[in-house]
Amino acid sequence: MTTIPSRLAQMTRISSSRAEARLRAIDLYRAWVRAAPEICTIYALNVTPAYLRNSIRQKFEQNRHVTDQRAIEVLLLKGQQELQESLNCWKQPDHIYGILLQNNQRPHRTFLQKFYEGRDEDAVLPAASGVV
Repeated sequence: MTTIPSRLAQMTRISSSRAEARLRAIDLYRAWVRAAPEICTIYALNVTPAYLRNSIRQKFEQNRHVTDQRAIEVLLLKGQQELQESLNCWKQPDHIYGILLQNNQRPHRTFLQKFYEGRDEDAVLPAASGVV
């Protein structure tokens, strides 16, 4: 497949209401779900499209609680950008595994488990973790 930079390019736009932002989020989600088989093929991932769709759904569900209009716009912009970069093959397979397929939830550990490790990771998150 040939890389066409303008393949998925869109003009930056701002939603006038939460209802419009919601519709844009649904459209973006549908675009991601439809692109899952193509992403698995392009990057020769060792996962099924269904697993990738489930990961995409989890990423969208993580941001379901966001109510700030500006934050929603930023998330929509970043989501569209990630989709365009993924489908234009501007990423490496490691990016796909790290961004889409990696579970950011840390396993629950007791105080003693943290103490034995010698650090409290819940107190300080790495800057590149993507968790706000």
